[in-house]
Amino acid sequence: MARLRLANPIGRNPLNPLKRLASQTAIYGLSSIVGRFLNYLLVPLFTYYFAPAEYGVVSEFYAYMGFLAVLLVFGLETGYFRFREGDGSTPAIVYATALRALVLANGLFLLLALSFQDQVANLLQHGEHPEYILWTAAILAMDSVGALAFARLRAENRPARFALIKVIEIGVNVLLNLFFIVYCRQAQEADPGSLAGQLWNPAIGVGYIFIANLAASGVKLLLLTPQFRGFLAGFDRELFSSMMRYSLPMVVIGFAGIINEMLDRAALKYLLPHDLETNMAQLGIYSACYKLSILMSLFIQAFRYAGEPFFFAYAKEKDARQTYADVLRYFLIFCVFIFLLVTLYLDVFKYFIGTAYREGLHVVPVLLLANLFLGLYVNLSIWYKLSDRTLMGAGVSLAGAGITVVLLLWLVPRFGYEGAAWAHLACYSSMALISYLLGQRYYPVPYEVKRVLAYILAGIGVYAGNRWLIDQTGLHHLITGTLGLGLFLGIAYRFDGRRLLARQARR
Repeated sequence: MARLRLANPIGRNPLNPLKRLASQTAIYGLSSIVGRFLNYLLVPLFTYYFAPAEYGVVSEFYAYMGFLAVLLVFGLETGYFRFREGDGSTPAIVYATALRALVLANGLFLLLALSFQDQVANLLQHGEHPEYILWTAAILAMDSVGALAFARLRAENRPARFALIKVIEIGVNVLLNLFFIVYCRQAQEADPGSLAGQLWNPAIGVGYIFIANLAASGVKLLLLTPQFRGFLAGFDRELFSSMMRYSLPMVVIGFAGIINEMLDRAALKYLLPHDLETNMAQLGIYSACYKLSILMSLFIQAFRYAGEPFFFAYAKEKDARQTYADVLRYFLIFCVFIFLLVTLYLDVFKYFIGTAYREGLHVVPVLLLANLFLGLYVNLSIWYKLSDRTLMGAGVSLAGAGITVVLLLWLVPRFGYEGAAWAHLACYSSMALISYLLGQRYYPVPYEVKRVLAYILAGIGVYAGNRWLIDQTGLHHLITGTLGLGLFLGIAYRFDGRRLLARQARR
């Protein structure tokens, strides 16, 4: 397979790649933070309006959707980045080839869902709501096709349009959830004969969450219509074959990643040692507390959007590997900051979920730390993408998936959803370690390992010290939390902040 021939991603400012990556991460991050924050506001809505067992149904279906979303994109987002920068085909042909394949595959998937929705609903023990199957399938099909259009925006360095569409999609979703679950529900209770009251059907219940998501996905697809231009540019069979050979290992990687991220929520109702209703309630509690780690997930996702095209496009620069090492270090500092922000002020963040869900707050620090290691893995995994060793990358992800499956089977029946949180941490930390070791062999980057570990230990130490200080002195958590956060920021500025500012000044 031909090696990459990459363009300069830095444009008019080739000496400042970190600033370019940071600015695009900020734009992608702003859309994610604003949009996801709006979406985040749905967590208290759902947890205050629905019982844990009902919210557990939503968590279960979204876990299934996570698995299918990976399969239905076929890794063609990354394949598109790879081949549009390669030799031979033009970006237009690469895009048209990938887009046609996705439209055909997702159309067939939607047809299968329509034909077998009753059977699948019965298999999942939700036979009373077969419509959930069709609704989620339609969401998945639209999102999968839209994913490639978003990839095109990223490749063309159009983060503002990307951000705008994302925010609009989430805004529509939030507004429709509020409309159905709050306004229509209250209207039905006050006057069942009113127009809004007739739109609320108690039998649908949490199904309104899927309906709102379905409508938002449809709006998003309409807004992405300009990015579908070029659909008729052509289909290159040889190119498609090459793209699939490169991209399918990414499906394995993505699928293994979803096992690591979402298998717990798909499997808890089967692994917990209680009756079905209690298991669903425990699933709802765990899922709500998992949402409190969303700030870390937001930052990692924003970094993914900006980082993936950046890493590919910057690979031919002479200082690429040192730049990648710098990126990891500053990325980690921000992740530790987020870890401390949430854990030190957990007594504030807890009000985002209903009282019935707060018994699970003790797993939040573990989940945040697990996501921190996931962020490390995202950075460290560039070696297999840039060296075209995606099969080896798939092996790392499969190893992590194996750890997840084994630990879930072992820990959840014994320790409940706490075992699922620890399984996350063990999985992501192992994957980060394996990826680092393999990367140093196949695509060595001069990462400052001691400093990276020191920052992680500093974050854990500040958190533990904060808990000790509260227990020993009785000081208010806002005081101790602010002191702890200030201490970490001081450490980060002392060892890396001044160095970064000095570099910027020299440029």
